[in-house]
Amino acid sequence: MLYITGDTHRDFRRILALCDTVNPTKDDILIILGDAGINYSGEPNDSHLKKELAQLPITLLCIHGNHEMRPQSIPSYQESVWHGGTVFVEP
Repeated sequence: MLYITGDTHRDFRRILALCDTVNPTKDDILIILGDAGINYSGEPNDSHLKKELAQLPITLLCIHGNHEMRPQSIPSYQESVWHGGTVFVEP
């Protein structure tokens, strides 16, 4: 299943509620249309949030908004082909 939402601005309560309601799997994809707030500043808080989000039972595809660092400035990002397109992935 494919789910789409807008700006989360680092507040993932509605994502947690969605996961509790629909019981997704990692095969399900949630697209966040910008301003997810995951790579906001590159500080340790970002790393902690990423570890928490990695535990969600859904795959996140985040489109960078104006409140995120650019992918080129995040050294841990790696380019990968996913569903026929190029994406940045962080292990």
